[in-house]
Amino acid sequence: MNSSPSSRSSVVVAELGPTNTGKTYRAIERMLEHDTGMMGLPLRLLAREVYDRVTARVGEGRVALMTGEEKRIPPRPDYWICTVEAMPTDKPVDFLAVDEIQLAAHRERGHVFTDRLLHARGRKETWFLGADTMRPMVHALIPHASVKRATRLSQLRYSGHRSLKSLPPRSAVVAFSADRVYELAETLRRLRGGVAVVLGALSPRTRNAQVAMYQSGEVQYLVATDAIGMGLNLDLNHVAFAGLSKFDGAEQRDLFSDELAQIAGRAGRHLNDGSFGTLNTLPELSPRVVSSIEQHRFPAVRSLIWRNPSLDFSSPDSLLESLSTAPRHNAFVRVERADDYDALSKLALVPAIREIATDRARVELLWQVCQIPDFRKGLFGLHVSLLRETFLQLTAGDGKLEQDWLSRQVSPLDDVSGDIHTLMDRLAAIRIWTYISHRSSWLHDAEQWQERTRHIEDALGDALHERLVERFVQRAARRSARRFVRATTTTTASASDSPFAKLGQLLGESSGADGGLMTEEQFVQRVVDATHETFEVDASGSISFEGQPLARLVRGKDRRSPQIALAEAEVWTGGARRQLERRLVALARDLVTEAMGGFPAESLTGAGRSAAMRGLAYRLAEGLGIISVGEAREQWGLLDAEARERLKAVGVREGQRFVYVAEALSPQALARRCMLTALFHQRPAPKGVPQEPVLDVSGPGGGNARAFGYEVLGTVALRIDLVERISEALRHPQGARQVHTLMQELQLESSVRARVLRALGGQAGGDPAKRRRRRRRGKAPAAAPSSAHGQPPRAGAHPTPQSGEG
Repeated sequence: MNSSPSSRSSVVVAELGPTNTGKTYRAIERMLEHDTGMMGLPLRLLAREVYDRVTARVGEGRVALMTGEEKRIPPRPDYWICTVEAMPTDKPVDFLAVDEIQLAAHRERGHVFTDRLLHARGRKETWFLGADTMRPMVHALIPHASVKRATRLSQLRYSGHRSLKSLPPRSAVVAFSADRVYELAETLRRLRGGVAVVLGALSPRTRNAQVAMYQSGEVQYLVATDAIGMGLNLDLNHVAFAGLSKFDGAEQRDLFSDELAQIAGRAGRHLNDGSFGTLNTLPELSPRVVSSIEQHRFPAVRSLIWRNPSLDFSSPDSLLESLSTAPRHNAFVRVERADDYDALSKLALVPAIREIATDRARVELLWQVCQIPDFRKGLFGLHVSLLRETFLQLTAGDGKLEQDWLSRQVSPLDDVSGDIHTLMDRLAAIRIWTYISHRSSWLHDAEQWQERTRHIEDALGDALHERLVERFVQRAARRSARRFVRATTTTTASASDSPFAKLGQLLGESSGADGGLMTEEQFVQRVVDATHETFEVDASGSISFEGQPLARLVRGKDRRSPQIALAEAEVWTGGARRQLERRLVALARDLVTEAMGGFPAESLTGAGRSAAMRGLAYRLAEGLGIISVGEAREQWGLLDAEARERLKAVGVREGQRFVYVAEALSPQALARRCMLTALFHQRPAPKGVPQEPVLDVSGPGGGNARAFGYEVLGTVALRIDLVERISEALRHPQGARQVHTLMQELQLESSVRARVLRALGGQAGGDPAKRRRRRRRGKAPAAAPSSAHGQPPRAGAHPTPQSGEG
């Protein structure tokens, strides 16, 4: 990312418009057309949703997730999905997008969005997404930006007010306090049998389980705070407001018309029209407000919240003064209220802290401590006391937090008993420690603390979801019992007719993390959180988790698009099925990427590439990383030097008979290729494929040999990695001995060996060294190729990429 506002090398696009215009979808598609990319989202819940969508396209191995409290970072990610605050601004990427930029006017968080608007840039392309009210600000601050108006895909209409009892199915009721949400959910449960609940204070784990329950149709109604307003994609037909005012952190005020529109716009997704209204306990919306929402016309944003980016860390007082600096541009308003500034103001008055914070490093550390978020939103003085103790410990002794002190803070939160309010309080508290645990330099054994805090947050999230279901979903509305036993002993027959008794046997019965019962949600989340290496996928496409069958791959439209079929899908509730399928689709994408040797097909077939690059990349993707030279010749010849270098960088090599991705010829990739090919053809892979380097031509079948990674040469089929090794050696001035050794290891009959060599463009005689000695007695022949690699590789090894190819 280029954080210089003066850089003009990046194309800047602002897509502005109402909800349900497909802005985020288009940004994801555009990002995947680039080699690398980053998206900043306003909520960690939305970041997780976009992460799930991107990994379903390209697999988890290429995508990182970064929020303040959750980090899933593979070894070499190409794409970063982040909350706006957590964006790693020092990481260069080709494409960068920031969503909901109208939040730059938010009194507390706005300065972060303003900073991204001014400074965050992709190397090649930058997109800003948000409401049309930001158009004047974008024109003023980024005059070279291309501003596009996004049009809503469906109609949004006002339907007046109605009672809870008369709400249509697939409705959301929106309130602005947790107590009111619970009250409405309880009433709807009695009227309709079940309701899902979504609040911003829920953990992603709890929220995902609640949303999955709604999306799958287990319940038809949703009660939520305005947390659903920021881009969460829900199948809603109607939004009913249960309140028209909210406490914004400073005062209770009426909602602005654009805020109402942001929430109402959740109704009617894609091409389906939606409606909005109020409950009959409220007055009707005024015609002016209704017209504004239906026509998507609102007052323009005229000023953004700003914070001085050039901070003075020479002392706490200097830092406070620099934070108080007024902006010089009339489009900006200095941030008036921020927890980190308030905390610094109080801590700067503490004598013990003033004695310590006397140099730049200590003042920077103090500022980092002040930025620990107060998720509890209770008495601010308690939070400041926590920050004070944290800073004093980090500046004493070895500069780490004391283990015993950490344990005393965290251990009481490891308790899943209590009601909904108690669990939510504990969840808010553990989120603080999850945040701290990710400051690795502050802790001894940071990974252990990250694991512990995450385990506690997950357990509390599962317990909270279960309490919400128990309270707001009638048992009859659920498809099955909510618990199953995974005992450590051998599976025994059960007399229970519950599907979860069957599930317990299916899953190989082992205890949960607490040694007792495990809920469906807990097991599903274990699968969702599992890394790629945790799953076992056999040659037939069966997927196992922790040693037990979970699903299988089934035939899709082509080899690159296998579908997922859960084992005994009827034992799962609808929400659980959706979550499992979403995770396993990402796994399937990783398997296809492995077969292609890591080839980034999406980015190389994007609109910004030349026709030759797009065509060649498409063919390589279709061929799972391997195509014949004949197929590639025309497009390869049209590539410019830059395109060839790009292909070379991702492992593409121009061989003697094939254009291939180097890692696509590795044993693991060939095994994945074999599995995907057999799956698509719906018959078992030929015997010996892909382990055997040479097969009788009838083995893989002449027509399917290349699909399985073999080339037919006379009466045999030779594995493509060996075809390329032999072909390459034949064309090296000193490769003859290597060719002879490889052919001997293949143990082919002399006539078959002769045909193979002739087919590969070599000579059919015996040992080339003896031939050369005989020729020296007579007329000297042209130089014959011999070994160029010292010790010859064994037959079956995949080719070493040649740096000069391409």
